[in-house]
Amino acid sequence: MAMFFSMMLITVVISLFLFQTVSSSIDFIGSSQSIKDGTTWVSKEEMFEFGFFSLGNSKNRYVGIWLKKIPVQTVVWVANRCNPINDSSGLFTVNPNGSLVLSSQNKSVVWFANSSKLAKKPIAQLLDTGNLVLREEGDINTENYLWQSFDYSSDTALPWMKFGWDSRRGLNRRLTAWKNWDDPCPGDLSFGFPDEPDIYPEMYLMEGTTTYYRSGPWNGISFSGSPDVRPNQLFDSHFVNDGDEFYYMYNIKNNSLISIIVLNQTKSACQRLLWMEGDRSWRLYVSAPKDDCDNYGRCGANSNCIIGDAMGCECLKGFKPKSPQKWDLRDWSEGCVRNNRLNCPKEKEKDEDGFLKLDGIKMPDTRDTWFNGSMNLKEFRVKCLDNCSCVAYSNHDIREKGRAVGSGLVI
Repeated sequence: MAMFFSMMLITVVISLFLFQTVSSSIDFIGSSQSIKDGTTWVSKEEMFEFGFFSLGNSKNRYVGIWLKKIPVQTVVWVANRCNPINDSSGLFTVNPNGSLVLSSQNKSVVWFANSSKLAKKPIAQLLDTGNLVLREEGDINTENYLWQSFDYSSDTALPWMKFGWDSRRGLNRRLTAWKNWDDPCPGDLSFGFPDEPDIYPEMYLMEGTTTYYRSGPWNGISFSGSPDVRPNQLFDSHFVNDGDEFYYMYNIKNNSLISIIVLNQTKSACQRLLWMEGDRSWRLYVSAPKDDCDNYGRCGANSNCIIGDAMGCECLKGFKPKSPQKWDLRDWSEGCVRNNRLNCPKEKEKDEDGFLKLDGIKMPDTRDTWFNGSMNLKEFRVKCLDNCSCVAYSNHDIREKGRAVGSGLVI
């Protein structure tokens, strides 16, 4: 999810844990059954493992899911992220009413997850996707899950995990980074879609409430500022926006490959990693932000960031630096302003204003756009010319050379 492919080796700080466990051949437990500290579940094809673990030299105990088949133990989901158990008395239970409950020695509740509806015969199962699901016994329909860990991700995205909104449930699935390598409690770094689901969406990397990076909006093939998401040999990308849900997810084409997306608090980056079996290590595939031009708002309004150019930013044609003095000092944050005022509101008999076509750029922030999926580009041009606050328009779907109907109107 960066601007360019990168295959450089890195030293990845992975969540390590040491403990003595007994792996169980079962991948589920039923109503009123429990799993104790020291025992784990393993998914059917032994892709993932679920149980208790500690981090670093700490005696604190967490419950979560990790990759089973690789020697570098990598935690991909944690239940009690900010509420560890300080001994080995933890108990994970499926209640008869369909709740998942994590309790400690004194029977105090450390963490719980409620079913979306009253359950009859609930079971909790660890799937080979890495998804921990609560479902009715005998019902394997994914639409009927009572609860699933994929809806409440930690710092890691797995194949087939959805990023984005389920408007029916008011649920926004997003990643939140660990505070550091031995503390899974959320830090201030998050990645996902914004909390306002009524716009044409793109994904944002946030530090607290500050926007740090954005992917660019989905253009039918990829996120416009993330060309690595385009179809490739390793993974497929999917984006769905059907009114009830909008989300992004990916899947790996070769089942022998292991790839995850991790939000790294230390590096302030969202990283896609590949497991290299020959090297027995993780390798960085892509990272966002990739370069200075990926930093949000670096060049200010009406300007373009030039990757690899010593100048850094340039005003678009017809614009000049708003603050020439700051611009010369390489402070581009105030951006550019027009050389000449627009003829707006224009006189009907005159047609002096128009649009300049720009290719190969990241689309503007969609939080400042208006979207209509039933209009074509010609209709948008007319509408934009009649609106003095409209500064640009674009096709939102570039498949079939942009012939798809529907555009985004930038206001």
